[in-house]
Amino acid sequence: MDCSSENHLSTHTFDARGIAKRFRHSAIFGAIESLNDGETMRFINDHDPLPLLAQLATRYGDQVRPVYVDRSGPVVIDFHIHAHKTSETEAGACGGGGNGCGCGSGH
Repeated sequence: MDCSSENHLSTHTFDARGIAKRFRHSAIFGAIESLNDGETMRFINDHDPLPLLAQLATRYGDQVRPVYVDRSGPVVIDFHIHAHKTSETEAGACGGGGNGCGCGSGH
């Protein structure tokens, strides 16, 4: 699969507005780490999550690419997963579909 393609396998909605604020970031990280290469998480929030975006950049680098969809009402951001291939037969994802993080950040 061409990771640069915007033709993503599937999009999964994550509405953070219903999650207690103290649990949001860990829930978001868990959701992202369960995605496979080429999948997208459509994130919906009640505010622009600038601290979260900084944490995602630090934690996942260019494996998670945020793209704003809407900023006028609830903020909607698509997080596209682009895993790095570590060998010819292995492609890690930020979660590898629940098989542990393939982003190499040591978590």
